[in-house]
Amino acid sequence: MYAIVDIETTGGYAENHRVTEVAIYHHDGLSVTDRFHTLINPGRRVPYFITGLTGITTEMVMQAPAFEEVAEEIYDWLKDRVFVAHNAHFDYSFLKKEFDDVGINWTTKKLCTVRLGRKIVPGLDSYSLGRLAESLGIAISDRHRAGGDAEATAKIFDLLLKRDTEGVIVKALKRNSGETILPPNLPKEEFDRLPAKAGVYYFYDGHGNVIYVGKAINIKKRIAGHFSGDAREWNRSNIRNEIHHIQYELTGNELIALILESQEIRKRWPKYNLAQKYRSEEWGIFDYEDRNGYLRLVINQVGRNTKPLISFSTKGDAWNFLSEKVRESDLCPKLSGLQTAKDPCYAHQSGTCKGACDQKETPKKYNKRVQKSIDSFFETGETVAIIGKGRRVNEKSLVLIEKGAYLGYGFFSSDEVIRDFESAKNYITTSKENRVVQNLVNSYLIDPRGAEIVEF
Repeated sequence: MYAIVDIETTGGYAENHRVTEVAIYHHDGLSVTDRFHTLINPGRRVPYFITGLTGITTEMVMQAPAFEEVAEEIYDWLKDRVFVAHNAHFDYSFLKKEFDDVGINWTTKKLCTVRLGRKIVPGLDSYSLGRLAESLGIAISDRHRAGGDAEATAKIFDLLLKRDTEGVIVKALKRNSGETILPPNLPKEEFDRLPAKAGVYYFYDGHGNVIYVGKAINIKKRIAGHFSGDAREWNRSNIRNEIHHIQYELTGNELIALILESQEIRKRWPKYNLAQKYRSEEWGIFDYEDRNGYLRLVINQVGRNTKPLISFSTKGDAWNFLSEKVRESDLCPKLSGLQTAKDPCYAHQSGTCKGACDQKETPKKYNKRVQKSIDSFFETGETVAIIGKGRRVNEKSLVLIEKGAYLGYGFFSSDEVIRDFESAKNYITTSKENRVVQNLVNSYLIDPRGAEIVEF
């Protein structure tokens, strides 16, 4: 028993938009048995571009019932039936969100007529509703309205059922098939071949353009998480519809995956990597002089126009680095931003702080020690190698840092021994340093996360 569904909405993704129209066709596996249709009042104005596409105006939906008023009725039309739609994730995500908002727990098996069409009617240039319907000789009477599109989808599904001589639909409904979570244009075979290993992955559109670059410790698990909607931003349908192919590059471990991801984003500028295009989170250590003349240190997020003394990819790494410097130079934890008590710091009470927080140590004497500590931030620029897991069992990875600056990465056989810096350079491909990569390296030098640090 199937419920064939089409909806219209105020926008492209469920998190920020609402349903304006619902149409449902019941199908018993042989033919359509019943149908349902209603406009929905979304509680907001219908955008003009949506009106231009669908013909649905704000005035049309003002007198329609709100979703909560018809939620039980719509639920009755859907319950105990396989959910069928053209690009099923889009329609399902909206209805799921609407049901969640009114306290109705609704989950069901799903079938996508885009994915089914690709397998049962292969070879078409496009599997949009209009093109697929045209190829099957189906006329759409009311395009971009829920009633007309649902009717066309029902006719398409009816023909797909009849042409499915190899059991594609039955296979798609199996619990572990993965078909119901995948983007409509992505071949399942490509998803099935993804490795459960660390690396960088690339999403391509239908024209061969990279539209997203990501990294993962487990590539297959990470990508499955994107597609199942666990990550909120992936509920936005645009990227799902554009993904036609996936490629990947193994890195062996998280550090090299992070480095390669950052480099590839800046090399390719994929349209959906907006976060790293315009802003990457980094935390820095800053200095300033307070009104009593004491040189202070503080950890803060790095802004567009701020210049930290040194920066890291996480607040925790910056905190650990500064804590070590405070300990090494006998600095005051309170004047270094590590304690917020109004009274003198706890270290002063225990005797490890010399009393700058209580003005018992002069600014001149204290500041000299602070400046020496700041200078040591860059004296930590050792020439070292970070040795980690390779892409294969008999391989290791190598990240080289020369005088504190990232130099490049590479791989070498586990049977070989890195004896000196010059020989180590033979295994790497040098690359242009950028702030994000340097912050990653700084963070790993503070916390190697199981990697080996070799000093030269």
